[in-house]
Amino acid sequence: MHQYRDTLYLGIGLATIAAGMMLTYIEQATEMTAPTPLAMALSQRKSDERATPLSAFRMARRWWLEGRRLNLSLLAEELDIGRATLMRWVGNKDLLMGEILWSLYKGIYDQAIERAQTNPSLKGIDFLAQIYTDINIALINAQPMHDFLRNEPQWGLQLLTSNISGLQDRLIETWRRLFEEEIKAGRINPEMDAESLAYFIIRIGEGAIYCDLICGRTPDPEPATTAFRLLVNGHTR
Repeated sequence: MHQYRDTLYLGIGLATIAAGMMLTYIEQATEMTAPTPLAMALSQRKSDERATPLSAFRMARRWWLEGRRLNLSLLAEELDIGRATLMRWVGNKDLLMGEILWSLYKGIYDQAIERAQTNPSLKGIDFLAQIYTDINIALINAQPMHDFLRNEPQWGLQLLTSNISGLQDRLIETWRRLFEEEIKAGRINPEMDAESLAYFIIRIGEGAIYCDLICGRTPDPEPATTAFRLLVNGHTR
């Protein structure tokens, strides 16, 4: 009787141990196979992300900076949207490229302004000429711009020197506002209005930056800066 009871207890004990081991194994297996929050997020990222006009611009800009040609059909495919949707967002290829070029110029312009403002000795014409020169040098040295103009010279120059992309209006407006601020402050006294002045200095800058494509000359910012000073100095010469 005692032997039977001991055997029964032993069997129950072994069964309990086995059940505990199985439960531990299941828990460990579950921990090993259950996806982490990061894994779940990464697996769902494609479906959760929705393309937007801004994401389309950012992808197009990244492609351009990498030296890739801007192909709207490939861009729409990469964004997982229809080409018609992309066209509705960006307008057309010229306008999208205009936004990319403007983002490049605006970044360079803001940095030039910031550098000039940190130098208290720069006032009036010296302040403006420093900004103008810094921008022209940065554009001459901008590798993505070189690659773009080398690969698509006709379209590139058309975008940069006409208003099919809206870029020209933005450039002129940016400089017009800056000139008006300096005129109202009495720091410059040009012989022409701010808008005309902005138009001509933009054209002079284009001649210095893109002269290798226009007439085979080596880009040089110094003559452009000299012309800039002559125009902006006006009555103070």
